[in-house]
Amino acid sequence: MPEFTPTIQALIDKHFPVETHPYRQLEERVNGHLAADATILEIGCGRTAPVLVGMKGKAAKLIGIEVIDFTIDDPDLQLLTRDVADMHGIPDNSVDLAFSRSVMEHVPDAEGAFREIARVLKPGGRYVFLTPSFYDYGSLIAAMIPNKLHPWIVRHAEGRAEEDTFPTEYQCNTKRRVNKLADSHGLMVEHFQFLGQYPNYLKFNTFLFRLGCWYAKFLERTPALHHLQGWLFATVQKPLA
Repeated sequence: MPEFTPTIQALIDKHFPVETHPYRQLEERVNGHLAADATILEIGCGRTAPVLVGMKGKAAKLIGIEVIDFTIDDPDLQLLTRDVADMHGIPDNSVDLAFSRSVMEHVPDAEGAFREIARVLKPGGRYVFLTPSFYDYGSLIAAMIPNKLHPWIVRHAEGRAEEDTFPTEYQCNTKRRVNKLADSHGLMVEHFQFLGQYPNYLKFNTFLFRLGCWYAKFLERTPALHHLQGWLFATVQKPLA
């Protein structure tokens, strides 16, 4: 399946500037916290850790964890097969910045995840993450469909390989839940917002994609409905004291 048809690409170019994409905003936020002497942790870095590879030379230590096997062996990276709720091997108070993209919706033990994140962060350290909002229609539909069907649906709707589709849990995908998890584990919510973007999972049909674009722009213009947008973008910080 091609990434986008010319018609759909034209809609994206017109209504969704590349700099507003949630992935780009996450990248900018993470880059803003990089430092030459920092230890960086990417949670869910992927089989080839492409983001960490691109950070080489920008931080003192780069760590990536993933629940699947890695297909690279890079001496400049510390790559660990770990669940975020059990990051053994990463010392207490050792990480300046942790980040993740499209990971927290798959975590079955959000309490354990935040406990471990709070453990490994240095005082003053941050965890920046981007994850789908539970109240986005895509998330609500996914929550109603059995996880065993997700790989087939994603392959046909988005063209993504079935082995790269993971079960959804949605334990950390509302503002209230993020606040509660952070508070329970001694973290402060430094930044929180909802972000919208074009409906990537509707790219298989031009009419539905147009409808999804209209809905996304409507939500963007209506602050009271921002929680219905597709993405939740947050930064939590471990207090200095």
